[in-house]
Amino acid sequence: MTLAEQIEKDYLETYKNKDEAKTSLLRMLKSSIQNAKIAQKSDLSDQDTIKIIQREVKQRIDAIEDYKKGGRADLAEKESKEIEYLKIYLPKELSDQELELIIKEGISQTGATGPSDFGKVMGATMPKIAGRATGDRVSQILKRLLQ
Repeated sequence: MTLAEQIEKDYLETYKNKDEAKTSLLRMLKSSIQNAKIAQKSDLSDQDTIKIIQREVKQRIDAIEDYKKGGRADLAEKESKEIEYLKIYLPKELSDQELELIIKEGISQTGATGPSDFGKVMGATMPKIAGRATGDRVSQILKRLLQ
């Protein structure tokens, strides 16, 4: 079963159980997946679906910051709950140690020697990380290692 099929199945289950918050979230996610499918003019791979989910998580993280600035803790809490539910569909995140090992491997493969090789290393490591860490985390560790 593909990830998109699992989301569809979970949507139907939450709809039948009258869990309105999760149903609404999954409906929105299904819509984003369908829009990407139409734009791509073919079925999405699980990796494509993961990218969509990651984008949705990032949007919610940004919204939480805005809600907190605006003094709307109730809406920030709602977004946090949605993030936790979306993370169910994402692969397990890499620990900092695991991430550092992959980045070090990328540095040695590319022969990087300093900060000027940042883009080369990012290009080599991001496909290996594929959805298991954010680009921000990778960038932060890579900058530290290339110093």
